[in-house]
Amino acid sequence: MDMGLTGKRALITGSSAGLGQAIAEMLAAEGASVAVHGRDRARTSAVADGIRAGGGDATAIFGDLATTAGAAGVAEAAGHVDILINNAGYYDGLGWSELTDDQWAQIYQVNVVSGVRMIEHLVPGMRSRGWGRVITVGGGLAVQPAAEQPHYNATLAARHNLTVSLARELAGTGVTANIVAPGAILTEPVREMALRVAAERGWGPAWEDIETAASTAWFPNDIGRFGRPEEIAAAVTFLASTHADYISGADIRVDGGIVRAVS
Repeated sequence: MDMGLTGKRALITGSSAGLGQAIAEMLAAEGASVAVHGRDRARTSAVADGIRAGGGDATAIFGDLATTAGAAGVAEAAGHVDILINNAGYYDGLGWSELTDDQWAQIYQVNVVSGVRMIEHLVPGMRSRGWGRVITVGGGLAVQPAAEQPHYNATLAARHNLTVSLARELAGTGVTANIVAPGAILTEPVREMALRVAAERGWGPAWEDIETAASTAWFPNDIGRFGRPEEIAAAVTFLASTHADYISGADIRVDGGIVRAVS
């Protein structure tokens, strides 16, 4: 299927590793020119270099989106952008009793306000051209929050909410806004976390046994495994494509069925 992305320019925030890297690589493979963004110059450059080595079009852009000046610099370096993927964010696993006021405020800056800044910089150009995509990477914890990491859960809920509001704002402009909500995806930090939990709970020792146990006891889902970054990238790529013109304000869950129902 031709995704119609040849000649389109995409900025993927937080794409020096993990989900963002997979999204950048797939969009480039489908013909988009991609701006790979990160704060670590070596890692970000390595991703862009790898895409170019595979025949894709990629540039590396550096900056801290949690600051006004940093976000403005990234937007200026990205230039003309048709597709904005708001992926940048972080989680630290802290619980209610461990969190300070400053930590609540800081994660909101990184996970929510950073994306708003990029929308403010880049969406006006999309509107003037009559076509564009804003795709935010959210998560199932937005609608089924856990007791742990409440500040992170709350930022996911905000990302979902503001994306739907943006879709309403963009009605009739040719620009759409959607959410891709991953479940537990096998990135390197998730693998490390699973191995720690496995050691505590006596899962394993083989990785296959750990993954099966985790998908039964830790994050029960219908598929029985972790998701893969490429599966998230595929959903994002479809929403970015010309085939998704009639999809806006949608929450596309790619989570193996871990979210059972939403009231």
